[in-house]
Order: sequence, then C-alpha cells, then structure tokens
Amino acid sequence: MKLLVDADFVVYKCCASAEDDFDFGDDVIVVTSKFSDAYRCVKRELNKLAQNFFDSQTILFFSDSRNFRKTIQPEYKGHRNRKKPCGYRRVINALREEYEVIVMPTLEADDALGIYATANPGNVICSPDKDMRQIPGTLFDMNETINVTLKEANRWHLVQTLAGDQTDGYSGVPGIGVKRAVALFEEKGYTWKTCLEAFADKDLSEDVALDNARLARILRNTDYDTGPILWTPSSDYRADDGTELQDASD
Repeated sequence: MKLLVDADFVVYKCCASAEDDFDFGDDVIVVTSKFSDAYRCVKRELNKLAQNFFDSQTILFFSDSRNFRKTIQPEYKGHRNRKKPCGYRRVINALREEYEVIVMPTLEADDALGIYATANPGNVICSPDKDMRQIPGTLFDMNETINVTLKEANRWHLVQTLAGDQTDGYSGVPGIGVKRAVALFEEKGYTWKTCLEAFADKDLSEDVALDNARLARILRNTDYDTGPILWTPSSDYRADDGTELQDASD
C-alpha cells in the first residue's frame, strides 16, 4: 500500500508557517523564511502520515504551473494571485531527493492523485480537500479514513457541479450549496437530468452546466490519455432516459 499525498497542501502550509516579516518603516516590509524550519515541518507532517499507515511508501503529488481548466474558463482560480510562500520551490526540489514526486502536465495535484489512485487501486489518498471524495477508494482527510464507493464518488461530482466552489472560482447554480444540492438529488435522483433542470430553473443553459461539471470533475484514469479528456454526461452515470446507471461495484 502506498500513501498518495496532496503535497501542495503540506508544503504550502509548512512554508507559510516558517515565514516572518520585518517592518522597516518608510513603507518597506520584508518577508523572510528559514529553509530548515520549513523543511523540518514538511518532513514531520509526512512522517506522521507514514506512521498512521505503518510506514507505507509515500508518493508526493504537486500541481503543474499550467492548468487545463483555464481552457474551459480563463478566470478559473484567477483570484488566487498570491505568490507562493518563501522557500516553496526549494522545499519541493529537496523533497525530490528523498521521495517519488509526480507532477503531470497541465494538471492540478488533485487530478494527478485521482488518475494514479484509480489506475492503481488499493492505495490511500491523503488530502483534506473535499474534492477528493469524487475518487473511489480509500481517502484519509487528515482526520479520519473514509472508504468512497464508485456510486458515492459519482454522486459527489454531481453535488459539486450544482454547489460550485467559490474558492476555485466556478459558481454552480446560484443559491444552491452542498446541503441544498444533496436534498435536490435525493428528491429527484442523482442524474444529469436533475442537474440540467436545476441550472434551467435559473435560466442557465446546458453549456453552462457542462462547463461547471468539467471544472468540478477530478480526473480519473479514464479521463486521461495523452492529456485530459473533458467529462461528458454519457461517460458516467446517465442513461438516455436520465435514470442513474447501476454502479458496477453494487
């Protein structure tokens, strides 16, 4: 068993915690960081994960500097313009000397994790990101271990399509959050038809719904060949009559 770690999260948190700022007055503030403090923090976090899972092999996943979702929506994550914390790149380069590190072209760490996990079942994803509930398998959310079925993963993707994610910059259906989305699908069925009706109720087109679904989708091995394969309703859980397809794991 391998630990598949969202290392973007770990390294960012540790490098940010190692920063200090010095106010020199006259409108000058300098931010500094001590590399050894940041690196020790990262190693401590990774060692804790390994100990939780009996020293399993650890693989670190990072996001590429390019993002294929910007071809769907150029403004995707556009508000996240803060620079990385001091030492971020140096810490990653040092980690490459000790760990297997995976960065896939144009993909976020979440997508690389999803592709690897679905191509290699039996490993554990380690990430606090709720998006990873879209990936069937074992997820450690940094608090508890969760076993996600294929049906639950497919349903969570639809829920996120409706609810959107303001942090990532896609809106879903205005006025619908996670709780409302779940209630709607429980009432009408977890189908693409239900999804389209929710968008149409707000005078939003199928194209808008599809863009949101593609932005929300965390890639699996079936969503990637030589590059990302954009999600379509027929590729997962929608029959021609709008009913939910049977989960093969049932």
